[in-house]
Amino acid sequence: MAKLQAPPVSLLNKYSGADFQPIYGTTVTVSGGEAEHARASGTARSDDGNLEVDLRLPSAMGGEGGGTNPEQLFAAAYAACFHGALNLLASRNGIVMRGASVEVSVVFGRDPMDGLFALTADVRIYLPGIEKSVAQELVRNTERLCPYAKMARSGITSVVALADAGSGKVNNKQ
Repeated sequence: MAKLQAPPVSLLNKYSGADFQPIYGTTVTVSGGEAEHARASGTARSDDGNLEVDLRLPSAMGGEGGGTNPEQLFAAAYAACFHGALNLLASRNGIVMRGASVEVSVVFGRDPMDGLFALTADVRIYLPGIEKSVAQELVRNTERLCPYAKMARSGITSVVALADAGSGKVNNKQ
């Protein structure tokens, strides 16, 4: 088995095209499970089979726990992406990061704007052994680079459409 390696710093090269340029994409399908409710008893599976996880409603929300939930998955994805971007920028600038970690706390709660639901995310970056001013600049630049940080700050392009029953094909007619 080949040794795992960080992605190339060349990923930081600027793109100047007029349209969004896809680099990687994936699809995750969630089903409802025993309770026919994804948060309570669902399963999330990726199209390549590398992710398969049982979803469970946390006890704080009236569930039994015993599995992961969307907030944990989002926090893990955000933290992993931010850590990766941080590492790329550090590498490009000759900064050695040892023992660095990113902690993301996601909270599901009530939105005072519409009375429904919203998420908050707090990101803490630990950069032991790196001078504070250097660490602050690295974090600021990573916040501009990391797509999860950009999404949290500015939103995301998202299309929600009903799939044709039984076909799995999306119906964009409304």
